[in-house]
Amino acid sequence: MPTVAGSFSSFPPAELGVHPAGDLGDPSTGAPSGHHELYLMCDDIETTVADLTAKGVEFVDRSRTRASGDLLGCGIPGAGEIGLYEPRHKTAYDLEG
Repeated sequence: MPTVAGSFSSFPPAELGVHPAGDLGDPSTGAPSGHHELYLMCDDIETTVADLTAKGVEFVDRSRTRASGDLLGCGIPGAGEIGLYEPRHKTAYDLEG
């Protein structure tokens, strides 16, 4: 039986971002409490979107550019949406120790 540590060692580099909740009723201040989103990071969002579209992935959200990077949502049949993200900042796995 595989161990948890063994399972995680095969994943590519990743980051986790945790942001404070916004003010109730004011979406301009951030996501409401209890809200969560998952984004898969990529190096080139345009190329990744073209590759995934060719494989049948349907994108349900228009690209949004933010200071932190470009975001795009795609549908997961029966499971809602997942995001695709091209960061504009240094990533944790690029930083030297």
